[in-house]
Amino acid sequence: MADSFDAIVIGGGPGGYNAAIRLGQLGLSAACVDKRGAFGGTCLNVGCIPSKALLHASERFHEAHNDFAKLGIKAKIELDLPAMMAQKTKVVSELTKGVEFLFKKNKVEGIVGEGRILAPGKVEVKTPDGKVRSLTAKHIIIATGSDIAPLPGVTIDEKQIVSSTGALSLTSVPKKLLVVGAGVIGLELGSVWKRLGSEVHVVEFLDRVTPGIDLEVAKAFQRILTKQGMTFQLSTKVTGVEKTKTGLAVTVEAAAGGSKSTIEADVMLVCIGRRPYTDNLGLDGVGVQLDKRGRVITDKHYRSNVMGIYAVGDCREGPMLAHKAEDEAVACAELIAGKAGHVNYDAIPSVIYTFPEVAVVGKSEEDLKAEGVAYKVGKFPFTANARAKTIMATDGFVKILADAKTDKVLGCAIIGPEAGNLLAEVVLAMEFGASSEDIARTCHSHPTLSEAVRQASMGVEGWTMQM
Repeated sequence: MADSFDAIVIGGGPGGYNAAIRLGQLGLSAACVDKRGAFGGTCLNVGCIPSKALLHASERFHEAHNDFAKLGIKAKIELDLPAMMAQKTKVVSELTKGVEFLFKKNKVEGIVGEGRILAPGKVEVKTPDGKVRSLTAKHIIIATGSDIAPLPGVTIDEKQIVSSTGALSLTSVPKKLLVVGAGVIGLELGSVWKRLGSEVHVVEFLDRVTPGIDLEVAKAFQRILTKQGMTFQLSTKVTGVEKTKTGLAVTVEAAAGGSKSTIEADVMLVCIGRRPYTDNLGLDGVGVQLDKRGRVITDKHYRSNVMGIYAVGDCREGPMLAHKAEDEAVACAELIAGKAGHVNYDAIPSVIYTFPEVAVVGKSEEDLKAEGVAYKVGKFPFTANARAKTIMATDGFVKILADAKTDKVLGCAIIGPEAGNLLAEVVLAMEFGASSEDIARTCHSHPTLSEAVRQASMGVEGWTMQM
């Protein structure tokens, strides 16, 4: 089998496998090296996909318990956790096999093993059977993603003290779950186990949940989750944890320091962020420069300082999002093929898949104030949306931000049902440089949730009609 390629991609996640597929589509020979054994990376195997399977299942369980009777449906409901987990595993397996199919379709060679760059154009792969394979290519793309950020002084055993990986595979519903970190992952997985019966307590170092998201939305989000039964302890840090006969004793104190207190829990979920995975790749040996956070430093064409070595996704700067990695992968592959690859970083959406969902794109009010940009705001609540009322999902609102002079859409935040899907309209509008009036004067089907986006856009110029 030929071990010489046009390009070698190290990492088989959304950045890696999409880079390899796009290279294949463009007529270049490509190999994709991944050590996991199942392609798809963290996202497909122990991240985005399994978490969404459990979010969906737990939402249906909660809905059956709490809302069916209101709809005139009588049912006896009980949880079968092993079956729920089996469905999650089935979805993951089907999708990882789908990646292998796409490799074959696009003439990409998928190689299971640990890749290491020996020199520009040279990659060594240690396969699971202990053999070593030498690969050569003009171009090497680093797409190794990210790993779980550790909490100092805490050892994760994936049973009682778990990361997101362990939280996706618990064998029973913990009576009390302590979540360390009120970011996307913590709140998504916390909401899963809350709906399945856990008492969920969230500890966050900062004085707010979901840092980086529009503050008004974050405050509304916390209120809604509190109403659902989750409790929050902000401006607090975990300083230690001990295993006891009955579970865990977690020591916390104020983020600024002070007296300590103890929280009892059955399971502690640690999700304080992620860090780029750039270890053991041979980067030091070939002179690839990293920033202070361990990310590969690249230019706007994803080139590192070493000729022929590129980086995309979580292991370079920017938000750690699967779709950001995919867009960079496509752009990088196209640039390698001599085409005009490009990513619009002002129009990369981000979604929290709780219920209700939270979805944002572009600038927040805090961003625009800090930048001194004059802007207008249009808002519309789901309580005034007919479709939201019919499906009993009226929490939240749509918020559109537009330039005060040009009316160009600068950002959007949605908290509510199907927020992630609703945001796509605004992302497309921003990609085309549209104004809020463009959205406001676009006909939307009635009755739909998307009408809330239109009404919020009308609100930018003060002519909201349905409120």
